[in-house]
Amino acid sequence: MTEVAFEKALKNLEAAVERLESGELPLEEALSCFEEGVRSAQLCRKSLQDVEARVELLLKEKDGSFTLTPMATDEG
Repeated sequence: MTEVAFEKALKNLEAAVERLESGELPLEEALSCFEEGVRSAQLCRKSLQDVEARVELLLKEKDGSFTLTPMATDEG
């Protein structure tokens, strides 16, 4: 997912949350909005996971050299 696609999905998610929080949607429209929000949230989560997997930490060794190490995740 590109940064533009991530930003669009995030904006869609924020818009869905705002519409749902207004409390003014009929039931069917609220359900549709909720489903759209879930899809947008899933796209954002996938994008963030992809980026996280690409991030590496540059660690300085005792001898002054640097080593690239994959970023630790909460998943283990």
